[in-house]
Amino acid sequence: MDLMTLIPQFGGFLWTVVFFVVALSIIIAIHEYGHYIVGKKSGIFPEVFSLGFGPVIWSRVDRDGTTWQIAAFPFGGYVKFRGDANPSGGIDDEALRGLNEEEMRHTMSGAPLWARAATVAAGPLFNFALSIIIFTGVFMVRGEIAEPVTVGELRPLPVQQELQEGDEVIAIEGNALPSFSDSIAYEAYMQALPEEPLLDYTVRRDGQETTVAGPYVYPPIATQIAPRSAAGDAGLVAGDVIVSIDGQEVFAFEQLKDKVEGSDGATLALQVWRDGDILAKELTPRRIDEPQPGGGFQTFYRIGIVGGVAFEPATVTPGFGTALWGGVSQVGRIMEGSISGMWHMITGSISTCNLSGPIGIAETSGDMARQGTTSFIWFVAVLSTAVGLLNLFPVPVLDGGHLVFYAYEAVSGRPPSDKALKVLMSIGLTVVLSLMIFALTNDLFCP
Repeated sequence: MDLMTLIPQFGGFLWTVVFFVVALSIIIAIHEYGHYIVGKKSGIFPEVFSLGFGPVIWSRVDRDGTTWQIAAFPFGGYVKFRGDANPSGGIDDEALRGLNEEEMRHTMSGAPLWARAATVAAGPLFNFALSIIIFTGVFMVRGEIAEPVTVGELRPLPVQQELQEGDEVIAIEGNALPSFSDSIAYEAYMQALPEEPLLDYTVRRDGQETTVAGPYVYPPIATQIAPRSAAGDAGLVAGDVIVSIDGQEVFAFEQLKDKVEGSDGATLALQVWRDGDILAKELTPRRIDEPQPGGGFQTFYRIGIVGGVAFEPATVTPGFGTALWGGVSQVGRIMEGSISGMWHMITGSISTCNLSGPIGIAETSGDMARQGTTSFIWFVAVLSTAVGLLNLFPVPVLDGGHLVFYAYEAVSGRPPSDKALKVLMSIGLTVVLSLMIFALTNDLFCP
């Protein structure tokens, strides 16, 4: 079932806010629950579990004495353990005064080093775990393309085709179709196909081989619209087929791609086929820095359309191990791309406009929700990975900063002095706030 059928049609701004708050609340709740459950299992008593900051709008105390609450401002959360001076940590000398050795063991400052480190690290690790679970589930639901490639569902296209659901594709233009799992051979095969509106497909239908006319395998169809893209701003939707650009007919996605990349940022006039109607659209491609397989980034002009094959291939459910490895690999790719992107922004290799702030993330959450439940859930997993990674950065006030302090304590045999901690925490807070302001400025002023 699609989110669009479950949630009323709010106005654009309210819609965006709702989905942003939902996505952020899920991620924060998982992050803080990681701190909570590992801290509790390690013998550290959690006094408060808060989703959000500011005035408390709901709370209850469980049988163990932990206060669970929801605060008015949902842009964060925290777990306050016994002995903490505030939600960010620090030592509450007044609360610790008079505690015996056993009672001190249940405070954050009195717990063994391993327990404190595990408690702090659990937040980001729970974010990664959430992402892996979601990605694994999506891979299980989506399945993997069946062999031999079989027509599952025909996409609406502005060409007269003779393919039918259930056809097993044996060859195209007389050349046997390679295994989809052999990515190199498959890509070379597709590039060698003639760019014609209709091709000859050899298919197995009802046990008999026959040749039928079918569309170019990768037509200029939008299977998905990228959030905050030129295509989205121009009103294009999933299922649209671009039939001409600046008056020139296109019937292959590569033709569309070549036109966009060669535009040098000039406005393009598109003719778009949608449910039998031809619509006129204008859009201006945007410069995008894209990660490359060999490392680094390359700048292209893009309009934000994700292509696909002319039909939905039939799928089979992958094994759990295969799907799980796919989920782990996806988290690894996101982390690698994020770290590479940050480094290239710092060195000036790519534009700092690639860094989005709360407005950009909110707009993306709304766009993904409009594209369907699966897209929104996928976005939650991506954002959860990003939040987990950000919290591991070695910046005081973040989890990574605390882990650096614990590493220092493990090596030196004593924690940093209170004076040093206060200075470092102030520096860390300044860095984080500066980064937030910079990202917000990007949201407001970057194209």
